[in-house]
Amino acid sequence: MKKSAFFMTFGLLLILISCSTPQQTVKVTVNRSEELKSIENVLEQYIVANENKDLSLVEQIWAPDGDIILYGTTSKDRLMGWNNIRNAFKKQFATIDNIFITTSEQYIKLNETGNTAWFAEILKYNYMKDGKAKSLDGLRFTGVLKHCHDGKWRIVQAHLSIPAAGD
Repeated sequence: MKKSAFFMTFGLLLILISCSTPQQTVKVTVNRSEELKSIENVLEQYIVANENKDLSLVEQIWAPDGDIILYGTTSKDRLMGWNNIRNAFKKQFATIDNIFITTSEQYIKLNETGNTAWFAEILKYNYMKDGKAKSLDGLRFTGVLKHCHDGKWRIVQAHLSIPAAGD
């Protein structure tokens, strides 16, 4: 009795699967070079926002969501949600001055549908803190952007890391 119920259920499942129509995929036309230029612009604006300590520009670049994440260069820098990220920028901007950032080795990849992108780049981050010149050379900056409903690319995940000493 149990075997026949199993086979009947299994057979019914097979019939349902075979009768279902396959989902049609929607072909999305994306101007890839235009989107890549837009993403490059967002990353450039991110540098400008940091150099100018422009929190409102930083806010336009990050998605305003509670589930975005930023990993910083210390073990305590795991910031989840826009509010925590904004507060970290406020603290950073209050403690450093004369920021100058250069980028190199930028890599950007766009997914097939053109709604998600990921990037990697190397930064040289120069600044003044407590009247002393500081520099982080070879800072690795990676992350993910999504194309939001407002038509803008916004960062949803980022990670900064410093190469190990003596590397």
